[in-house]
Amino acid sequence: MEYGFDRLVHHTVTLLFLLLQTVLVPEEADFGSRQEMGHISELQNKHFCTRSEEHQFRSDVHKKSSVRHCVSKKHLQSHREEQALACDVCKKIFKCASALKLHVCSYRGEKQFKCDVCEKNFSQSAHLKSHLRTHNGERPFQCDVCKKSFKWSMSLKLHLRTHTGERPFTCDVCEKNFSQSAHLKSHLRTHSGERSFQCDVCKKSFKRSEHLKLHLHTHTGERPFTCDVCKKHFSQSSHLKLHLLTHTGERPFTCDVCKKSFKRSSTLKLHLRTHTGEQPFKCDVCKKSFKWSHVLKSHLRTHTGERPFTYDVCKKHFSQSSHLKLHLRNPTGECLFAYDVCKKSVKQSGTS
Repeated sequence: MEYGFDRLVHHTVTLLFLLLQTVLVPEEADFGSRQEMGHISELQNKHFCTRSEEHQFRSDVHKKSSVRHCVSKKHLQSHREEQALACDVCKKIFKCASALKLHVCSYRGEKQFKCDVCEKNFSQSAHLKSHLRTHNGERPFQCDVCKKSFKWSMSLKLHLRTHTGERPFTCDVCEKNFSQSAHLKSHLRTHSGERSFQCDVCKKSFKRSEHLKLHLHTHTGERPFTCDVCKKHFSQSSHLKLHLLTHTGERPFTCDVCKKSFKRSSTLKLHLRTHTGEQPFKCDVCKKSFKWSHVLKSHLRTHTGERPFTYDVCKKHFSQSSHLKLHLRNPTGECLFAYDVCKKSVKQSGTS
């Protein structure tokens, strides 16, 4: 109906223009009449232009409406895809169906990727690929600074902190910083006293898993570390390292006060107390302090009455091993007690 009305207006204006041009406005018409005629012509042109713009506007509106419809359709489709790729258990959304499938397998415990070497199973092919490096020794991740190579990208990332000095993990208790979260977690046990790693054989507990692993060698008798010089075997790499100093004669730890050298850092630390007078080990009973833990342990027996050292001949008990040795010796090296019974002699400590 609207379109028919527009056509009627168009024809009416056209007829009026022709009528005025042929009848009312002859060639000798004055300039004013011609101006009016020009005005009518302008109105006609404007009307044509308006109709053209209107059609263009309608076309643009139709296009925009189509675009909006298309975008809206795609948007709704994206929601349908999200719903289709969402985990039914945890509602987590995945970009592709294969990722969702692997995620679902992790709930079911399915491990469809198998190592041909050790037959260990994995839930993801990426995990299997990473595991295979433990067999083939591949180290594809290299440090640009020192050229050291690593099996895993995370290992390289952690290593780079040794060059940058970055320590993003901070202890809330003592504010000490660490480069790895595992190091912080291990450090926190020094504050809590937690010992979560227990030996199945003797039930002894440890703060760190590596300490338990080393301890187990005392039960199995395993000594995997061998000295290349004398072929002696050791249960710990640190023990081998210390042993090698007996061949080289090296004493790398030097006291800054008296310049005395030691093979072990722990020995130097103990030695420094002779200069500082530090006595970090305190008796809870009498509050007496000691430089060394073994001296405190021996002192505690004066409170408990414990006498763990016994002479088999006379059955006499002593609180310290040194007291037992004194009981056994005299200047000639003979037993002082019940000589006629045991008929034994023991060397003096100075000649042992």
